[in-house]
Amino acid sequence: MASFIDCRIDSSTILDRIESITRIESPTSDPAGVNRVLDVIEGWFADTGATLDRAAIDDRFGDMLRVRSDPTRNEPGILILSHVDTVHPIGTLAGALPLRREGDRVYGPGIYDMKGGLTIAVAAFRQLAREGAGRSLPITFLFTPDEEVGSLASRKHIEAEAAHCRYVLVTEPKRNGGKVVTQRKGTGRYEIRAHGRPAHSGGNHDKGRSAIRAMAEIILAIEGFTDYARGITTNVGKVRGGTATNVIPEHCVIEADLRVCTMEAAAEMGARFQGLRTTVPDVEITVTGGLNRPPYGRDARINALFAKAAAIYERVGQKLESDALTGGGSDGNFTAAMGLATLDGLGVAGDGAHTNHEHLLYSSIEPGVRLMLGLMQTLE
Repeated sequence: MASFIDCRIDSSTILDRIESITRIESPTSDPAGVNRVLDVIEGWFADTGATLDRAAIDDRFGDMLRVRSDPTRNEPGILILSHVDTVHPIGTLAGALPLRREGDRVYGPGIYDMKGGLTIAVAAFRQLAREGAGRSLPITFLFTPDEEVGSLASRKHIEAEAAHCRYVLVTEPKRNGGKVVTQRKGTGRYEIRAHGRPAHSGGNHDKGRSAIRAMAEIILAIEGFTDYARGITTNVGKVRGGTATNVIPEHCVIEADLRVCTMEAAAEMGARFQGLRTTVPDVEITVTGGLNRPPYGRDARINALFAKAAAIYERVGQKLESDALTGGGSDGNFTAAMGLATLDGLGVAGDGAHTNHEHLLYSSIEPGVRLMLGLMQTLE
């Protein structure tokens, strides 16, 4: 069997596959689009000897696809995590972000995060299948439909599958010039509701109790929780409330984001969120939510896995670096918190995730496939 060093990698064909699923817009909110992407991915495994198991896991989302290289082998193996949902709304391809290539850059919604990454992982597996996969550990792929909204339905399936694996490889995109990810902050989501008393703002202003005024205090308090020195950040990202400009608003709702480095900080911030109050009389404040993804800390197992990956990359003439602690969460947060050797950011290099300049670098396809293939071939 040809090794990851001297096998032939056809980057042009792999890009064609990446583009084929990028042309299918698949925001999390469109289960049909997600499922059309899965239809294509299923076809990529048709001649590999793998077994496929596809199932609906939640009415709100598309299906989840599990692919196993050899279900008859019971030893702990390699779990490869990928998501097929994206954030760009339907119509982005025809408008703000058309699929196109400009030199080394290939643009498109979700092409960097993470349709490029999942495709190079499948390409590596297909290379193994063509030449005989017997030397590798058993490999399991999970393609999930809801990562971009916190893996609300897929988390339990990810954790259940990971419990039977030794290594976890996550095909999120590389960061900051092609660096992989070995640590991430934990993420939290909170919803805060204020319930006041409506009144006509002209005739009975003094009778009203403004939910929006009360929420303004809450928003400032939440923003004040940010502590850069400790790696804690908060953000109020959505606000809605009121019914008309001449009515004292009875209701106001906000959604807030939290990022923390440790479980201790998560507990502390959870208490601070639950303790939010207003000085506006007769307004009720209700807080729901909490930590969504635990912190992904770098430990000895992750260090050892990164060292193996760096050695593989060096043999193909590349230097592998790990990015600094990042605030963006992934499904790797779940498996790292389980104590599993987890290496993230193994997808394509590029930039602009979730923006209208999202792109991958064509030059990152071949080394990315070789790194994935090397891990599949050499992890023991």
